Amino acid sequence: MRFVVSGAAGFIGSHLCDRLLAEGHTVVGVDNFLTGARSNLAHLAGRPHFQSIEHDVTRPFDVDPPVDGVIHMASLASPKDYLAHPIATLEVGSAGTSVMLNLARRRGARFLLTSTSECYGDPAVHPQPETYWGNVNPVGPRSCYDESKRFAEALTMAYHRAHGLRTNIARIFNTYGPRMKLNDGRVVPSFLDQALRGEPLTVFGDGSQTRSFCYVSDLVDGLYRLMFSEERYPVNLGNPHEMTILEFARYIQRLTGSRSAIIFEPLPEDDPRQRRPDITKARQLLGWEPRISLEEGLRRTIEHFRSALAPVRP
Repeated sequence: MRFVVSGAAGFIGSHLCDRLLAEGHTVVGVDNFLTGARSNLAHLAGRPHFQSIEHDVTRPFDVDPPVDGVIHMASLASPKDYLAHPIATLEVGSAGTSVMLNLARRRGARFLLTSTSECYGDPAVHPQPETYWGNVNPVGPRSCYDESKRFAEALTMAYHRAHGLRTNIARIFNTYGPRMKLNDGRVVPSFLDQALRGEPLTVFGDGSQTRSFCYVSDLVDGLYRLMFSEERYPVNLGNPHEMTILEFARYIQRLTGSRSAIIFEPLPEDDPRQRRPDITKARQLLGWEPRISLEEGLRRTIEHFRSALAPVRP
């Protein structure tokens, strides 16, 4: 099959391109490289079944047939990025989703939207099932990302109902692994960057807020299975193993052998107090659940970050 993937140079997008190619498909990767890294696709240069297009998906474009699948992953997913580019974040979730949906409709292709656990906001229900409608501040600083994804989901369902478009929606929870940017701003690269540099690990609030972390290959496997399923409503993809941020900081200290201290800073506005996916639906419909342990996944990620931080020698 032939797939068009927006956000192909992103952390998860590049790994999904790898999976599609490994399965024997052809991939057209689209990215404007605002936050995506060209280095994430460098290993695919010259591959006969991969084409890279530099384009902003908020502007219409076309891809010659055949197109069997359209995967919309373009987004500014890091708080550091979407707070710096709030309007671009809203536009890629609205206009960008419309452009990609229209491409899928024009070419008679299936469509997959990668949404987010941020649709649940600061949840009052725990763990979060797909039937929970969320607790989102629509005018807070994080709303540019949260509402862009909520709108993207609504638009996707509207195209399915109005045009019979074959659609899937994935709600992605915290994901980590190689190719994350060191300056990403999210908790895994931040802690690893600080620990490997011997700098203090910054914990926001008192560290009692919880997260669950899914290794990228597990997440990509869930996306691949979802894309070929008949489920049209959102499906949670994430690891249900939950831990506090303070526990996670200490875990990073142990795995890296770091003697970095832990310091505490004020909690950002609207930062979720708890986050854990209910993956019952994914287990039942897709036969999917995470398989990579946190320790194994972090060791792979640490090895990648150590290489990125290694001094350049002649």
